[in-house]
Amino acid sequence: MNGPVGFVGLGQMGRPMALRLADWPGGLWVYDVDPSATAKLAEAGAKVAQSVRELAEHAPFVSVMVRDDEQVRSVLTELLTGALAGTTVAVHSTIAPGTPAELAALAAPSGVDVLDAPVSGGFMGATDGRLAIMVGGADGAVERSRPVLERMGALVAHLGPVGAGTRAKLARNLLHFVAFTAATEAARLAEAAGIDLVELGKIVRHTDAITGGPGSILLRDTTAPVARDDPWFRILDNVRLLGEKDLRFALELADELDVQAPLARLALDGLGTGLGVTTKEDQ
Repeated sequence: MNGPVGFVGLGQMGRPMALRLADWPGGLWVYDVDPSATAKLAEAGAKVAQSVRELAEHAPFVSVMVRDDEQVRSVLTELLTGALAGTTVAVHSTIAPGTPAELAALAAPSGVDVLDAPVSGGFMGATDGRLAIMVGGADGAVERSRPVLERMGALVAHLGPVGAGTRAKLARNLLHFVAFTAATEAARLAEAAGIDLVELGKIVRHTDAITGGPGSILLRDTTAPVARDDPWFRILDNVRLLGEKDLRFALELADELDVQAPLARLALDGLGTGLGVTTKEDQ
């Protein structure tokens, strides 16, 4: 990957990601529908294309970070009018699970490889080059793209064929936003109990930075039940016992304060099964 690279979509995430490529040895081409969005990239040395097609004519690798599936399709369709065979397009937008395969099929007759490469880490991770990039695509296209992707991400994980990156991102974000909803439930309970919510937030962020938060249990390579002679059984069963005890106490407090806590009730019912340590005796 010695030639120029391109970046389409310079919004909150796209702009800092593109800035990580501003000193790419082959040069950087950028495009955004909002001309003011390209100004900072131009100051950093990027060439500003007047259209997606013009960008495609210069860059054999193109990153795309636009809002939604419709915009991704529109950008790829225009890219294909100018792209040379052998071009790789990495789509960083979070899109529907079936869209990556559709995009790959659209690009294949032109000899263009599509990678679905959504990211996690937010604006701060994009600015610092510490994003996690979840990649789906053909082995050769992914390996050719690694030098570019590694400028933007500290963790570049090739998860399988086209579509695998998006499926991983959707699973990751399920955890993210369910946890957000749980946080609002916890906040309602704490507020009803007279706890300072700002201080509680400090405590949660502090301890999650130490323990790893909910992602800290994602260490096994399967969700199948854990055999009793597996070393993981004792660890996860202890998590279950502690969790069920604390959830029961939290629900007692919620009932006392007349606070609705549906996620806590679901967690109490499903924790053991989810951890893979619910036994027949427990059921």
